[in-house]
Amino acid sequence: MKFDIAKIVIIFQRTTMKKTITILCLILIFFLIYFLQANFFTWFNIAGIMPNLYVILVLFMGLFMKRKLGVVFGFAFGLYLDIILGKTVGISAFALGAIGLIGEILSKNFSKDSRFIVTLMVIITTAIYETVLYIFTMLRTEGTIEILAFSKILLVELVFNTLITIIIYPLIKKAGYYVENLFDDKFILTRYF
Repeated sequence: MKFDIAKIVIIFQRTTMKKTITILCLILIFFLIYFLQANFFTWFNIAGIMPNLYVILVLFMGLFMKRKLGVVFGFAFGLYLDIILGKTVGISAFALGAIGLIGEILSKNFSKDSRFIVTLMVIITTAIYETVLYIFTMLRTEGTIEILAFSKILLVELVFNTLITIIIYPLIKKAGYYVENLFDDKFILTRYF
């Protein structure tokens, strides 16, 4: 009996270590995306508009990690962005946390096997994120609402995010299912019981 319990403990420790390494890798990916957004995409933009890879990452986490981790990471990443970029603290945190929650809800109701469905999810969440940021910014600054200018910015960002999602979808799918299997609580060691 001790031998079986020892095996279970070892497997549990390996699984916990894999989860920790995966979370650290996702945090490193966030900082890589931050570097790309701050440096690389400033050269490759259309009329000053860049893709928003943060939305894609947080949606990915919401879709595949479950257990509200998408919300937690979305909120934490958004808070970091608010502090670093000097925006009003909480706006990006709220918006990215909401994207993580939306990703979790969409994960339960739609298939992640279709490139079209995942691309549609990215389009919807990008539109929600940008709209929330725009509304909060207008309320904070008491500025006039420029629907045409906002629509132009939103359209270009949607095109950017859509193209990036279509290009990296195979990577998203492969990494996503690995993360989903790792964080799935249905992992049961039936042969040991």
